[in-house]
Amino acid sequence: MIILGIILLIVGLLTGFGILWTIGIILLAIGLILWVLGLLGHAVGGRRHYW
Repeated sequence: MIILGIILLIVGLLTGFGILWTIGIILLAIGLILWVLGLLGHAVGGRRHYW
C-alpha cells in the first residue's frame, strides 16, 4: 500500500491529475499507519505483522 501510494503521488505530480495526488497521499498515510501498528505488535487485519 505504501508503494502504491508513492507511485500514485509520482504519477499525479507528473501528469497534473489532482485526484491521483490525493489518493496517493491517502494510501501512503494508511500504509504508514498499518506499518507502525504492525511494528508495535498490534494485530492488523488478523495478522500479527503487516508487511
